[in-house]
Amino acid sequence: MGRVYLVGAGPGDPELLSLKAYKLIKEADVILVDNLVLGVKKLIPESKKVIDIGKTAKKHKFSQDAINTLMVDLSEKYDKVVRLKGGDPFIFGRGGEEAVFLREHGVDFEVVPGISSAIAVPTAFSIPLTFRDISSAVTVITGHEMEEKEENINWEAIANLKGTLVILMGVGNLAKNVELLLKHGLRAETPVATIEKGFTEDARIVVGTLGNIVELASKEKVKPPAVIVIGDVVSVREKLVLHPEK
Repeated sequence: MGRVYLVGAGPGDPELLSLKAYKLIKEADVILVDNLVLGVKKLIPESKKVIDIGKTAKKHKFSQDAINTLMVDLSEKYDKVVRLKGGDPFIFGRGGEEAVFLREHGVDFEVVPGISSAIAVPTAFSIPLTFRDISSAVTVITGHEMEEKEENINWEAIANLKGTLVILMGVGNLAKNVELLLKHGLRAETPVATIEKGFTEDARIVVGTLGNIVELASKEKVKPPAVIVIGDVVSVREKLVLHPEK
């Protein structure tokens, strides 16, 4: 039986891929890729066997159960199976679930960290997630819970944290999430940035406040994938870039 590598491909820019991840891509017998590996796909040699298992919110080529079973099956046929995942495997990437499944089925595996879009995308758009005298803490949450799962995010606690809030997979539920944050006391004047399709040619940022970001995002037709940053650190961007509106 071979080994499965759960490899973080980072936020999409091939130059932000780790050396270890690049080495494994070159050595793999078969590579399973998702929708968020973006430009990293260009680094995969044409001779490699590639299986596209990408998922979006409403369209799955493979269910998660099918992906888990596929990794086990491939490990019985190949020495090196690479599961290439956008960002970091353990940050809202189902990597933890996949690792547990592999362990339960006796499959040898290794997890290779990747740079999460939660950190990389705001940085690329000149938003420091921490800044002395402004924010000394960062909270990363998902804006899209599983439909069959009971809501387990304590929005009251989140709204009262003194720091930066980063929401991944939050475009679809933006209005609901904003409503909950306002309901539990976060100021309507709190700066917000939605950063769409980071590290692609179509990357763009829409900046507003908690009070108007839903309207702005609708007007600008913001679509996933996007990273949402909420907090006073968003205003620091105006001091770092020549044309903060772009």
